[in-house]
Amino acid sequence: MDLFNLTRKKDVNAILENNKNSSLKRTMGAFDVTLMSIGATIGTGVMVLTGLVAATDAGPAVVLSFIFSAIACTLVALCYSEFASSIPSSGSAYSYIYVSLGEFIAHLVGWSLFIGYTVCAATVGSGWSAYFNGLLKNCGINLPHALINIPGQGGIINLPAIIVMLAITLLLTKGTSESKKVNNILVFIKLGIIALFVVVGVFFVKPSRWQPFMPFGVKGIFAGAASVFLAYTGFDAVSTSAEEVKNPQKNLPLGIIASMIGCTLIYIVVSLILTGLTNYTNLNVGDAMAYALSAVGQGWAASILSVGAVIGILAVIIAYLFGASRLLFSMSRDGLLPKGFSKLNKKTNVPVLSTWVVGCIGAVLAGVVNIKQLADLSNMIFLGSFSLVALSLIMFRKSYPDLKREFRVPLVPLLPLIAMAFCIFLMFSLSKITWLYFGAWVLLGAIVYMTYSHKHSLLQSKHSDSNSVSKTSA
Repeated sequence: MDLFNLTRKKDVNAILENNKNSSLKRTMGAFDVTLMSIGATIGTGVMVLTGLVAATDAGPAVVLSFIFSAIACTLVALCYSEFASSIPSSGSAYSYIYVSLGEFIAHLVGWSLFIGYTVCAATVGSGWSAYFNGLLKNCGINLPHALINIPGQGGIINLPAIIVMLAITLLLTKGTSESKKVNNILVFIKLGIIALFVVVGVFFVKPSRWQPFMPFGVKGIFAGAASVFLAYTGFDAVSTSAEEVKNPQKNLPLGIIASMIGCTLIYIVVSLILTGLTNYTNLNVGDAMAYALSAVGQGWAASILSVGAVIGILAVIIAYLFGASRLLFSMSRDGLLPKGFSKLNKKTNVPVLSTWVVGCIGAVLAGVVNIKQLADLSNMIFLGSFSLVALSLIMFRKSYPDLKREFRVPLVPLLPLIAMAFCIFLMFSLSKITWLYFGAWVLLGAIVYMTYSHKHSLLQSKHSDSNSVSKTSA
């Protein structure tokens, strides 16, 4: 394998032409994209991770963790918006890097994001299970301890998390149009229960509970920022829907930027109220928002919130399983993975095999792995991938200066470089064990590329064909 195999790039014009002839149906408008992005973003971060990170990393200063992460992620989102307005493709970061940094790095990014999305979905599935079990307890129903807790918590398996993951997978196999309708309803429900939490909780906030504000110091704030980074990454999953969006050059950037602004404001308000309702040390639970309301005697609101969370969090699982399956679809279509992953069902135009593979892996992870470990691995993957997206935008501008762009990032290369610096800094705020898991997965991806992908890549086929033609002509 020569150097060409590692650095060869996809042609932008070929991607645009391929998108015109895509067999995926374009059913999503700007409103749908914005709601899907909010649906993917608002969920685990605000309903699950806020409490866990406040209890273990940042204390009440978790609000600063969210703000720091928002700055980093917004800069990356701007880069995504320019790419989405230039080369809308189902591969998201994988496709963007393919045209700018080359096939090998693109393969590793696609490989990493595939598991990143899947792990995100599993994280959300675990959080959903916590709210579901809390709701059942309020109704006097207690499921066996062994069937609602992972082995690390003294149980055998988190069965509700597995069931919900498989149920969402089944829904996604029915088609994008059907999934979109369900997702939009779920997002409105989720926004409704967040509004309920704010309206009820604000009257019981005691500023004294915000003291000490930074119990874990500045280091804790940055560690928290790295842990809650996952809370902002929904826009990445949504960008994989490019080939199913009407007028993606305009609708994708609009949806991405609008959702980032709205979600940041929601996170700031919720984290302040949450840590003002009860001491941060009490928030190391999967259903932190419901717990906090119960702690101030608002059990009725906690019950309603739990019902809404059980319903609303499903939107996040939909978005991440959707994103992971579309990544497998794109990589398979490019020859980097077996063809079966890009085969579409004739009735629904959905990559069924990809969807079920992602759903089953996510179900297993949700059923047996600790939620905080899942979240940290996802954060590591997204931070690494986002830093490469920022770098690839600089290269993309140099390679295609005249390409039509509906949206342009200002101050290039300064802003992309700042985005890279933020992401790399946050990566080093994560634990050594997370680095170990991340390194092992990337190594496995490199092995897959060396043993399979480089031989079957469509670019390799084109390269071989051109060599054959040259030899024949000679």
